[in-house]
Amino acid sequence: MSLRVFRSLENLAPDFGPCALTVGNFDGVHAAHRRIMERVVSLARENGWKPAVLTFDPHPAALVAPERAPRLMTTIEQRCELMASAGVEQVFVLPFTRQIAALSPEEFVRDILAARLQARAVLVGENFRFGARAAGDTSALAALGAQYGFQAVIVPAVRRRGLIVSSSGIRASILSGNVYLAGRMLERPHFVEGDVISGRGIGSRRTVPTLNLGVEGAFPPADGVYVTQTSDPSTSRRWRSITNVGVRPTFGGGARTIESYLLDPPPEEPPARIRVEFLHRVRPERKFESPEALKARILLDVARAQAWFRRAARLAGTPAS
Repeated sequence: MSLRVFRSLENLAPDFGPCALTVGNFDGVHAAHRRIMERVVSLARENGWKPAVLTFDPHPAALVAPERAPRLMTTIEQRCELMASAGVEQVFVLPFTRQIAALSPEEFVRDILAARLQARAVLVGENFRFGARAAGDTSALAALGAQYGFQAVIVPAVRRRGLIVSSSGIRASILSGNVYLAGRMLERPHFVEGDVISGRGIGSRRTVPTLNLGVEGAFPPADGVYVTQTSDPSTSRRWRSITNVGVRPTFGGGARTIESYLLDPPPEEPPARIRVEFLHRVRPERKFESPEALKARILLDVARAQAWFRRAARLAGTPAS
């Protein structure tokens, strides 16, 4: 079944419910989010309901506390894609306006969850807050659910490597370059996606040719060199790759870019758009004394990336490419 996405109360389908529902921002759709969504799907199937998500755009903090609003790892379209992979069948993207922000906890439950979405079960994490000034908590949700006809289910936190999985923690790991830990918490590699842009041509002439992305609107990791997987979203073609995030200090610096060198035979026609998945950090970005020295280091980085992929293939029990 293809995912149904609704973006306003006016366009919400009358058959959205009855549903099992989870509510939140779900940036990254990480391990804890997926455990909740798996419970949503299971409960919906047991009772003949629809497995659904209510999320917000923009992030509520962007409206009520813009100075604290986080940079998001994923776009709303990417979140919907990841939710569908967890078994969710419909998503309501509620435009977060001042009118929505002003709803009391009871108004939010009565008018949105019960009346419009026809929720029969609402599943949330332990730290869930809702309503104006985040006045509602899980106890309030349970009490209001009993009043308005749904069961509130509180799903325990998820831990990875002793840490509670959270979007803020994952963002911090990515910004520090620890993409391995971020991947453990996401249960997938962190990725950036965008249109391929033209570079300054220096790499093709003096080091190695690359596919380049701009960083505007993306959430790249800390500057450095990474083992990556690059794919063409329009065709699902994938290539092992090594990627530099940074400003190219050897060539005088400039705009921050994401440059990927493909380790597998490149396509005859470069893709117009790519997704880059970050698997392992090789080293920080640094300035070299010459383009020749940089090229020598890139070749060493390539060898390290190839060794990483061989090791990963052995551990997975699959033949290396």
